[in-house]
Amino acid sequence: MSHILDELQARGLIAQHTDIEALRATLDEGPITYYCGFDPTAASLHHGHLVQAILMRHLQYAGHNPLVLVGGATGMIGDPRDSGERTLNPEEQVAEWTQKLANQLSGFLSFEGENAARIVNNYDWTSEITAIDLLRNIGRYFRLGTMIAKDTVARRLASDEGISYTEFSYQILQANDFLELYRRYGCILQTGGNDQWGNLVGGMDLIHKAEGASVHVMTTPIITKSDGTKFGKTEGGAIWLDPTMMSPYAFYQFWLNQADADIERLLKVFTFIPLEEIDQIVAESLEKPYLRLGQRRLADEVTTFVHGAEATDRVKEASAALFGKVDPSGLDGDTLQDAVAELVSAPAEVGMSVVDLVEALGLEKGKGAARRTITAGGLSINSVKVEDPEATITDDQVLPGGIILVRKGKKNLAVGRLS
Repeated sequence: MSHILDELQARGLIAQHTDIEALRATLDEGPITYYCGFDPTAASLHHGHLVQAILMRHLQYAGHNPLVLVGGATGMIGDPRDSGERTLNPEEQVAEWTQKLANQLSGFLSFEGENAARIVNNYDWTSEITAIDLLRNIGRYFRLGTMIAKDTVARRLASDEGISYTEFSYQILQANDFLELYRRYGCILQTGGNDQWGNLVGGMDLIHKAEGASVHVMTTPIITKSDGTKFGKTEGGAIWLDPTMMSPYAFYQFWLNQADADIERLLKVFTFIPLEEIDQIVAESLEKPYLRLGQRRLADEVTTFVHGAEATDRVKEASAALFGKVDPSGLDGDTLQDAVAELVSAPAEVGMSVVDLVEALGLEKGKGAARRTITAGGLSINSVKVEDPEATITDDQVLPGGIILVRKGKKNLAVGRLS
C-alpha cells in the first residue's frame, strides 16, 4: 500500500475517524506522535487490546512515534459499563496491574531507533491535579448536555441504578490525558476501540477549546465472527495474553480452531502478513480446506507475536507429539502439561500394570478387553506400541511433567499422571 491509511482500511482496522483526508495530509507532512490508552482493569491484556497494539505497530512501521499510555489513574476510576457500577479495586492492585500491562505492551512495539515507543502513566500528572484545578482549569470546557448524551452514560442514567459521579467523571480524566500528551509530546492522534469513540472525541474537543489546535482520533472496529457474534470468548473466558492466565498452547489452539469463513478477516486484522500473501493463503485454503492452511498460519503468527517464536515452536511440537508424529520425550514439562490439560487422565505410577492403567483411564472396560487390545496391537504408550499384555510402566516411559501418553487406536488418547 502506498499510504498507511490505505493499508489500515484494507485490513479492516479503521471503524470511525475524524477528517480522514486532513489526517492523511498531516501524516504526509512527516512523522507524528500518536497514543492509545490501556486501563488496568485486570492483571492481563486480552485479544481486544491486541487489535490496538497491532494498529500502533502498523503506524510505527510507517515511521510515526507511539506513546503507550497505561492508566494508573483512570484504572482507579473505571470507564462506565453499560450496566452496573464497577467495583473499585484497591490502589495497590491497580498499581500492580498497571506495571503488568506496561510489561506486556513493551513486547509489542520497538523501543529503539528514531521513532522509539515510549510508555507513559497518566497517574504521573493526574495525581498532581487538585479538585480546584480539575474544576477550574479542565471542567469549565465540558458541557453537561454533551456528557450526558454519551451512549453509555445515557443508558446508565435511564437505568434503575443510575451512574455515580465517579464514573461520570471518567470521560474528563481521559480527555485530559490527550491534552497532557499534546502539551508534553506534541501528540496529535489518539486511537482506541470503537466503544471509546465518545471519550476520544472528548479529548479532541478539549484540545480545540483549551489550545485552539486541531487533532485527530481514530477507532478500530469491535471484531465479530462471520455469523455476527462477538469474537474472542471461550469456555474459560477471555483470550488473555498473559501465559499464566492462558497457556501458549491454549492460546495457539484458540486461533487454530477458527472457522474457515473468518480466516481472511482475522489474518488481515491480527497479523502483519502482506495483503497479497493473505489472498494467496485464502485461495489455497479454499482449494484444500482439510489442510487448514489459513488457521495454521494465523495461529503461528499471532502466537509468535504475543509469546515469541520459541513458545510457538514448543506448542507445535507438543501438538505433533499428541498426534504421534514426533517423539514426545524431548518436550518441556510445562508445555506438555498444557497440551494434555483437557484429556481424560488417571493416577499412574512406575511398576503399575499397563492393563490396570488402561482400565483406570476408561479406554477399555475390564482387564480382559485391555489385554485383547494390546495383543491385537491397538495400544501405544508415548507413540510406542505395547506388545506384551503383562507389561508394566517403566521409568523411561514417564515424560517431563510426570506424563504418560496412552493411546488406543488412532483417536483415543488419555493421560497417566504421576503424583
